[in-house]
Amino acid sequence: MGSKGKGGRMRFSPRAGSNASSMMKQVQQLQAQMAQAQEELAQETVTASVGGGVVTVVMNGQQEVRSVVIAPEAVNPEDVDILQDLIMAAMNEALKKSRELAEKKMAPLSAALSIPGWM
Repeated sequence: MGSKGKGGRMRFSPRAGSNASSMMKQVQQLQAQMAQAQEELAQETVTASVGGGVVTVVMNGQQEVRSVVIAPEAVNPEDVDILQDLIMAAMNEALKKSRELAEKKMAPLSAALSIPGWM
C-alpha cells in the first residue's frame, strides 16, 4: 500500500549523509577538546590544608598527589595517630577539590555530549 521498497528499508538522502559527516566532525572536535582538558587537568593543582595548616596536600586534577607537607610541630612520636588522621583528612579534602576542578573543567564538554538528536 503505497510503499514500493523491499522490507521497509530506510533511504538516506544526501542531506542526511551531510549531517552525519558534520556530526562526526563535531565528535572529533569534542574528542580533541576532551584530550586537551585531560592534559590541562594533569598540570593544574589544588591544595588542601588541615589542622590549622599543619598538614598540606597538593594534588593535580587527575587525583595524583604531588606533595605532602607536614609542619615540624605536628611530628610528635606520641601523637602518630593524630598525624595519620590529619594526613587522611588532607588527602580526602584534596581529592574532593581535585574532583571539583575536573568537573568544572569537563562540564562544558559534557554539555556538548547532549547534542539534540545525537543519543
